[in-house]
Amino acid sequence: MERGMRKVVVVTMRTRLEELKIRYNTTEQAKFYIEHMGQAFDDYIAEDEKYREAVKAVSMAAEKDCRLQVIDRSFVPNMIFGVDDIVVCVGRDGLIANTMKYLDRQPLIGINPDPARWDGVLLPFEAEEAGDILQKVYAGAFNEKRITMAKAVCHDGQEMLAVNDLFIGCKSQISARYTIWDGERSEKQSSSGIIVSTGLGSTGWMKSVITQMCMMAKSFGIDGLSYTPVGWEEDRLRFVVREPFPSVATKADIVFGDITDQKGIRIVSDIQTGGVIFSDGMEEDAIEFNSGNEVNIGIAENKGHLVTA
Repeated sequence: MERGMRKVVVVTMRTRLEELKIRYNTTEQAKFYIEHMGQAFDDYIAEDEKYREAVKAVSMAAEKDCRLQVIDRSFVPNMIFGVDDIVVCVGRDGLIANTMKYLDRQPLIGINPDPARWDGVLLPFEAEEAGDILQKVYAGAFNEKRITMAKAVCHDGQEMLAVNDLFIGCKSQISARYTIWDGERSEKQSSSGIIVSTGLGSTGWMKSVITQMCMMAKSFGIDGLSYTPVGWEEDRLRFVVREPFPSVATKADIVFGDITDQKGIRIVSDIQTGGVIFSDGMEEDAIEFNSGNEVNIGIAENKGHLVTA
């Protein structure tokens, strides 16, 4: 592919310092606030400088052979990615999740800008490696993992993908009321909401819920329970109902299960107001899920393409 047709899109995120400057208008005011709270402002500056250096290094590596476009993560939902684009995320793991679901088979490279600060489970490369891995992607000689994603489809046509997890419930702390179908079984429920986790997300929010369950069981004398996450590439999702409340009108039998290509779950809302569906922690990008709205949850047709080597 010629340089003129090939494009690398570098997705960036705001550092803590940038967020503070937006909030307090100037660096000096941000510094006053942080130091007034008893924190070291130098750490914010060091993090920001390290991040800017990483973005510059990645951008310079990309510009050698390609057209370059650098965008903030906030523009990703409205970005039209070309079929031949190569996408590079420079930031934390969450940036990968919140970018991948807007791609359509484009290879996604994760760059860890500060390995001493972030573990980077989804960020296998450092900034100085950007040139080498880009050359491999240009040549089609790279390894990747196909990441299974979840998909929510509402009866009004709205859709949402999730790389880590979907949440279906209320945006406040009130109980969510709905009817859930798991295959042929169905029941009315009142709960704190439903989490649907992908393999990638099964080491996050889902793991915390299952860990709580295992430790509670242990306190009742039930030992030997363990949790095995779902593989990133498995065509399987898991769902769990948080804090289901059995009553004369609601049940709590359908609280955990798998979603496969052959079997999804269906949920019909009975939430008067404040019902939501959101993915990967992005509450501001939620679908309303109030009374009468219906959603089907299953495995997305497309998979994410995460470059690994």
